[in-house]
Amino acid sequence: MGEKASGIEILDDDKSCSSSFSIGKSAQERGLSYVPECYVIPTSHRPSLTPDVANVPIIDFGKLKQGSHERAIVIQEIRTACRQLGFFQIVNHGICQSVLDEALASASEIFKLPGSEKAKFMSDDVHKPVRYGTSFKDGTDKIQFWGVFLKHYAHPLADWINTWPDNPSNYRETMGKYCKEVKKLSFEITEAITESLGIGPTYMSNKLEDGLQVITVNCYPPCPNPEIALGLPPHSEYSCLTIVLQSCPGLEIMHAEEGAWKQVPQLHGALQVHGGDHFEVLSNGLYKSVVQRTTLIRERTRISIASLHSLGLDEKMGAAKELVDEEHPGRYKESSFKDFLNFPSTNDLKEGKSFINTLKI
Repeated sequence: MGEKASGIEILDDDKSCSSSFSIGKSAQERGLSYVPECYVIPTSHRPSLTPDVANVPIIDFGKLKQGSHERAIVIQEIRTACRQLGFFQIVNHGICQSVLDEALASASEIFKLPGSEKAKFMSDDVHKPVRYGTSFKDGTDKIQFWGVFLKHYAHPLADWINTWPDNPSNYRETMGKYCKEVKKLSFEITEAITESLGIGPTYMSNKLEDGLQVITVNCYPPCPNPEIALGLPPHSEYSCLTIVLQSCPGLEIMHAEEGAWKQVPQLHGALQVHGGDHFEVLSNGLYKSVVQRTTLIRERTRISIASLHSLGLDEKMGAAKELVDEEHPGRYKESSFKDFLNFPSTNDLKEGKSFINTLKI
C-alpha cells in the first residue's frame, strides 16, 4: 500500500499516470476505490459537493410555430439567454422521449463492452472521424480526468454511420435516429439565434447544411472522491452550437458576473443548448460562449450525448458584417473548425488556455 496524499490513498504505481493508459487500465475504467494523484485537481479549482443551482432559461421551443406574437417572445428569450449566459434549455423541441431514452441506453452499452471492442477505436489523433479515449491527450495531459468518450462524425449521416461501432448491435440504429432528429433541431435553433441577432433566420442555413455534426458520447463512472476530481475541465464549445442530452445532473456553468460555478438542473425531456465560440465570433462578442465543466458522482454513472454543430472543416467563421461598424469594430479573427483541432496539440487546455481567447483582437 502506498502513501497518502491530500487524504487520498495513493498506490505505489500511481507514477504510471504520466504514461499512456492502455484500454481498460485508466482509473475510471478500472473502478478504483481511490483517486490516483494524477487525477487530483488543485484545491482552488475543486468542485463543491453541494453546488448552487443555476437559474437557467427554459425556452418552450414549440411556441416558435404558434404565431408571430409567440415567436417574437421566444426570439427575445433566446436573445437574452445568449447575451447573459450563452446557454439555455429547451422543451417541446419535437424529439420524442423514446428517441432520447433509446439513445442514452445504447450509449451506455458502449462503455460496458470488453476492452478488445473499444480498442478498435482507441486513438489520440483528434482528426480521426471515430475515436475512443480517456482524455483530450491520453497519457500526456498533466492532469487526468475521470471520464471516457466515444466521438464520431454524423453528418451527412449516410457517409459516416457505417464507420460507427456495430456493437452493441442497435447502436447505429438508435444513435442514427437521434442524430438525424437533433441535426434537424440544430437548424431550427440556429435560425432562431441568427434571427435574434437581427441578421435573419436563413443567415447560416447553407453553411450549416454543408457543415459538420460531431457526436461525443461521454461516460463518467462513479468516483470515490468527487470533491477532488473532474470529469471535464473548464472549457467552452468551439462549435457554433452544441446540443446536449444528459442522463443526470453533473454539468456546471460559469456565471461570469458572480465568478461562480453553478449546476445545471435536470429537467426531464429537456435538451441543453450551448452557445459556442463561433457564435460569439459571429455576433462580434454580443453573444457569449458558455464556459462549462463536468463534475462527478460518487454512487452512479453519468452519460451525456453532445451533438456539436459547426461549419465545414476549413470554412472560416468571422463576425457578421451587419454587426461591425465604426462604433463596433471587429473584435475577433476568423477561424475554422480545423484551426481548433490543431489547437490542443500545442496547448494544455487544463492550464486555462481557451481557443476563443486566441481569436480576440
